[in-house]
Amino acid sequence: MATGVDIGFVFPGQGSQKVGMGKDLAENFAVAKAVFDEIDEALGQNLSSIMWQGPDDQLLLTENAQPALMAVSMAVVRVLEAEYGLAVAGTAKCVAGHSLGEYSALAAAGVFSLADTARLLKIRGQAMQAATPVGTGAMAALLGLDFADAEAIAQEAAGDEVCQAANDNAPGQVVVSGSKAAVERACVLAKEKGAKRAIMLPVSAPFHCALMAPAAEAMAKALADVEMTAPSVPLVANVSTNQLTDSADIRDSLVAQVTGTVRWRESVGKMATDGIGLFVELGAGKVLTGMMRRNAPDAKAIAIGAPNDFAKAIEEIKSGRESAMQ
Repeated sequence: MATGVDIGFVFPGQGSQKVGMGKDLAENFAVAKAVFDEIDEALGQNLSSIMWQGPDDQLLLTENAQPALMAVSMAVVRVLEAEYGLAVAGTAKCVAGHSLGEYSALAAAGVFSLADTARLLKIRGQAMQAATPVGTGAMAALLGLDFADAEAIAQEAAGDEVCQAANDNAPGQVVVSGSKAAVERACVLAKEKGAKRAIMLPVSAPFHCALMAPAAEAMAKALADVEMTAPSVPLVANVSTNQLTDSADIRDSLVAQVTGTVRWRESVGKMATDGIGLFVELGAGKVLTGMMRRNAPDAKAIAIGAPNDFAKAIEEIKSGRESAMQ
């Protein structure tokens, strides 16, 4: 294992959204307000109003939740840069994001412009929602099983339908996705095979499985038309857990991610093995920080999503940087 304490920036995915997120950032920092304004303009939509005032059902729509979560993450990134002199390139050794958070990570690393990232996520959300008729797909969390057992259960439950391991989030926390009946069978099988719990999730579509193939095609077209530059720091990719620095590889990975498994447990484990001793979650909520205790128990994890999070986080980041340079 590498010595020193390197820093990894990680970015949350869908499920972390809530009405009001990012409002206090906009009220306290002009650079944060500028992020939300730019995204509203890029989308031709008052997304910030939905984020801050609701209603809940509008924010929960995948096409709104995805760019909204990215907006909060990028507002935090811009505050770190402008107010504290902590640019991504000079602070983090790598970046990673959970599902849509991968786009936030790439925007933070300068691969996409802010406006292009917002538009890509709008397309991604719409394409994912349109890929399957409402009510025909489902997702479920299988708790208390390791990934290999959960994957085997998904394969057994599939039959002639689709059921795949969609998210390997942490030890004992695997999400399966696919046809509704197949996912329901997976829940029954999981309980029979010793799962602590098997919970159907309140999602609008079966993400990260073969049913998302039409959405993958849509993203391939959208990404082909967007300007990309090499990231300022490597991206640890969801689908391969490899560090990517080439734009073409990143584009291919983003397309594969739509139907592929989000290998978060392995991604975090690899980052920890490579010397990341401090994980900083940038954006709404603290979901990834909570999972970090199981994925990288020897590392520190902190979250920045509101103005009062910065002071403590800055101390940790500066301490980590100093330790890594010694």
